[in-house]
Amino acid sequence: MERVTIDGDGLALEQVLAVARDGARVDLAEAARARVEGSRRAVETLLQRGEVAYGITTGFGHFADRIISSEQSAALQRNILLSHAVGVGPPLDEVAVRATTLIRANTLAKGYSGVRWRTLTALVELLNRRVHPVIPAKGSLGASGDLAPLAHMALVLIGEGEAFYGGERLSGAEALRRAGLVALELEAKEGLALTNGTALMTALGTLLVGAAENTMRAADIAGALSLEALGGTPEPFDPRLHEVRPHPRLIECAAYLRRLLRGSQLVRTQARRRVQDAYSLRCIPQVHGAVRDVVAYLRWVAEIELNSATDNPLVFWEGDRPQVLSGGNFHGEPLALALDFLALGLTALGNISERRLARLLDEALNEGLLPPFLTREGGLNSGFMMVQYTSAALASENKVLSHPASADNIPTSANTEDHQSMGPTAALKARQVLANVETMIAIELLAVAQAIDFRREGKTLRLGQGTDPAYQAVREQVPFLERDAALYPYIEAVRQLVAGGDLVQRVERALIAEA
Repeated sequence: MERVTIDGDGLALEQVLAVARDGARVDLAEAARARVEGSRRAVETLLQRGEVAYGITTGFGHFADRIISSEQSAALQRNILLSHAVGVGPPLDEVAVRATTLIRANTLAKGYSGVRWRTLTALVELLNRRVHPVIPAKGSLGASGDLAPLAHMALVLIGEGEAFYGGERLSGAEALRRAGLVALELEAKEGLALTNGTALMTALGTLLVGAAENTMRAADIAGALSLEALGGTPEPFDPRLHEVRPHPRLIECAAYLRRLLRGSQLVRTQARRRVQDAYSLRCIPQVHGAVRDVVAYLRWVAEIELNSATDNPLVFWEGDRPQVLSGGNFHGEPLALALDFLALGLTALGNISERRLARLLDEALNEGLLPPFLTREGGLNSGFMMVQYTSAALASENKVLSHPASADNIPTSANTEDHQSMGPTAALKARQVLANVETMIAIELLAVAQAIDFRREGKTLRLGQGTDPAYQAVREQVPFLERDAALYPYIEAVRQLVAGGDLVQRVERALIAEA
């Protein structure tokens, strides 16, 4: 099994996926130990001196001016977990929980949080023993970090809360016992360090990056197939057009489309009846390429956040004197804006897919090149009429979900925390938009395979070097439909082909082989 070593500084997005999805084992770099233990000594020095430090010798939030004695420090840290575990809604999936736990551990490994090495290793052992805390999806405002979700995560370390282990939902204490682990008793600063930060937002954003990058490629493939089915021209993908409007990812998208379509005999090379294609075909690079920019921005933000110290306060040494600095590194605004941007970009990707689908089905739009609704006996058969309804419904839902969560603000903690990022809501919305778009692209692929068969009926017309393996992959899941059939199982089969990455991987292998 693959192993991932964390030190607080070098965690890569792909390593998060390896741990979260593939179950890679996590090791702590020995180099991180000196930093972690150094920050712990700073906390203990402050306690010995009786200095006032937020969350160490004071209460939290609105109670920051309430001094807590050193004798009460352990109870204070336990209480923050208990009082902040107020999440609601369905539990996050295992992949999201593992990503969240890993990112929180990597933050602590930076050595600015003041936890004991023992506490950090205990958190890592939850991953390695596959003890997955039950973390409700809702309840975080994304400022002061993801307080409620991380409290649910950390409760299991002290034998409280709930966790999944061995396929069962158990009490935290029982899950630890079965995994051979012992509950911790937290010390000063540790409860706050475990709960205060952007680990959930970062985890969801990181997982969305990989999925969105796959979905963008699948959309390019579907768009190229639709161009072939509709007898469109690849002329708008000519590099000369894009060199004079040099947005890098628009250029990349156009180049990818040219590779997909290379060798195709279904595209038109002359004007014929049409001088120009509709925007949903002609402007694929401009729309899909712009979405690539959006996803690249989220990747950039997430990669920075993965290796950032995001709790509060943070512990530093100034010479031989420890210093605690209170700030706002827990605030999720960088992620919230990027996640809202992602939802908007994916909505646009779904919108253009639905328009290509409508063109495949409407003989007035495809100029009679294809039978109405892609069926031979229209009237007796409705063919693919209804799949456009589904795509339109998802497009409409996406338009609602693309309203930015980060535009909202509701003060909390008696107005001490008077600005919230709402980043977790942005992440959950973006997740749903992505799932909808995966389905919309699957529907386009389902219809376009039927359209390709009509175009090639009685002819030996070759598809492009990248579109042919995509067509074959769809046809392995869905036959040509001579008459009406229940389409929902076919939609789901192609959705899995898209969402699981199999479609894109198959096309990429073919393109590499042809290079």
